Amino acid sequence: MKEFQDKNEWALILGGSSGLGLATAKKLANHGMNICIIHRNSKMQEPDVNAEFETIKNKNIQFKSFNSDAFKPEKRDTIIEDLKAILGLNHKIKVLVHSVAKGNLKPMVSNENPVLKNDDFALTINAMAISLYDWSKALFEAQLFAKDTRIVSFTSEGNTKAWQNYAAVSAAKVALEAITRNIALEFAQFGIKANCIQAGVTDTASLRMIPGSHKIIEHSLKRNPNKRLTLPEDVANAVYLLSRDEASWITGTVIPVDGGEHLS
Repeated sequence: MKEFQDKNEWALILGGSSGLGLATAKKLANHGMNICIIHRNSKMQEPDVNAEFETIKNKNIQFKSFNSDAFKPEKRDTIIEDLKAILGLNHKIKVLVHSVAKGNLKPMVSNENPVLKNDDFALTINAMAISLYDWSKALFEAQLFAKDTRIVSFTSEGNTKAWQNYAAVSAAKVALEAITRNIALEFAQFGIKANCIQAGVTDTASLRMIPGSHKIIEHSLKRNPNKRLTLPEDVANAVYLLSRDEASWITGTVIPVDGGEHLS
């Protein structure tokens, strides 16, 4: 069943060239939604990224990607002008997915490695939290949102737990959740819903960047009642469910999608 087919609806995915964002793009495209991905990749990564994008284009949907720095206001403005031209008067953004992994994973105390500074916190919180508001507001002001828009972002258990080297990202996740709650409250009158998905530990490139990630993986496999890690596809399935008409009364929440990992 392709329930989004021919509805002139788009999903805009920030950070959709790998991991949770890419899995979400594929899932929504499978159900007939048009896809726009904003990503930042090097020339060396482009062949692999473009190969993934080709699989999405083959789903008989409209597709557009921008390899650009989504955090620079002038780049964001340029992309939004381009989107206005692409979408025209009849097409709208139904789903905004914030799948951004750009942050500092430095320790607070170390004799060998650089330590966290104010700038590291600022960069991480701006990229992984405040950018959700920047994009939501810019798309809203450009009148690109549908009448019943769903905004979804990804948080983690680092929102309440202290992990080594994770302080800046943890602070960003808490800010992301706070911003999501207020978007849900203040934009409700315009039909916009906003939720965070708290994904379980997922073996992605972002996870591998965390020092000691192998220990996080081992610990998660022991405590997860289903005895496996969360897959990007598990999270993508949840975004799909939140995009459906039946999920229109779910807003302002943090939803664990982790196979019960948070239970123990």
